[in-house]
Amino acid sequence: MNTSVAILGATGYTGSELIRLLDTHPHFNVVHLGAHSQAGKKAGEVLPGISGKLASTVLAKSDAPLPEDVALVFTALPHGAAAQSVKNALDAGKKVVDLSADFRHKSHDIYKAAYQVEHPCPELFEEAVYGLTEFTRDRIQGSRLVANPGCYPTSTLLPLIPLLKSGLVDSEKIIIDSKSGASGAGRSAKTELLYCEVNEGLSAYGLPKHRHAWEMEEWAGSLSTQHTSVRFVPHIMPMSRGMLSTLHLTGNRPETWHAILAETFANEAFVNLLPEGKLPSTQAVKGSNRCDIGLAIVGKHEAVVVSCIDNLLKGASGQALQNANVMFGFEETLGLSATALWP
Repeated sequence: MNTSVAILGATGYTGSELIRLLDTHPHFNVVHLGAHSQAGKKAGEVLPGISGKLASTVLAKSDAPLPEDVALVFTALPHGAAAQSVKNALDAGKKVVDLSADFRHKSHDIYKAAYQVEHPCPELFEEAVYGLTEFTRDRIQGSRLVANPGCYPTSTLLPLIPLLKSGLVDSEKIIIDSKSGASGAGRSAKTELLYCEVNEGLSAYGLPKHRHAWEMEEWAGSLSTQHTSVRFVPHIMPMSRGMLSTLHLTGNRPETWHAILAETFANEAFVNLLPEGKLPSTQAVKGSNRCDIGLAIVGKHEAVVVSCIDNLLKGASGQALQNANVMFGFEETLGLSATALWP
């Protein structure tokens, strides 16, 4: 079975990762690449990492009509810019995995609070399925619009949801400290991301409330049925890719939490729970679609959970492909690896 695919926003980091992942996929075939400022150029001029037929493909405008045979569209456009492209694709009978933030929320009020803009297509909120695959795959299968989660929420929600479901974690006292590689900020030129600005340094940003905090609270609460409040502080690290999130949790019987995580993820191909007391590193997941989770008990009612992902893979393009596989009834792991680049 051969399914034609379009990627809109193909020249960004997540778009280029999708091209790389789909290059060897047995069922998905990329036939259309859309861009914004780079439209009219050949893909290989803008993306030095690709070769072959796609390198000579001329980049179409992001809002150009899609080829009739395209069945799946990945939209890797900025929030606010993606929504209309998503609607156009749906109106044309395509399925969509949206990597922007435009459909990650269930209401216009929460979206506006997080992103400070009006949403052009709020009528699609009800239809969009939140694509945290390990917890929503039943809804993803057969859907036509999947909202791919943010990278910070992915790293946080994977370990947090099963612990909240247990009722043993205090859902109102959650502190999340996250650190991300610079690729998480996108490929557009920004002074604060210049080499001399980030090298040999570490900085926090997004306070008093980073936009992903709304996403964490909404979906932690929705998927666990526990009203949730988080104190989230993100940091940017002088590395290209990788994300480490540290969750400071309080509650009851933390000695049982490791077993809860082990039972939840026992059959998950892309979630790896380390032995109790062992903590993960970003280097160990780089280039993989894997989330590594470690837990250490630090008090009678306290534990620290550390979660690591490659922000461009499990945090973006890898999870998007995982969701697309589920949407089309393919083996969930196709085109993806749980093995990291090493060294």
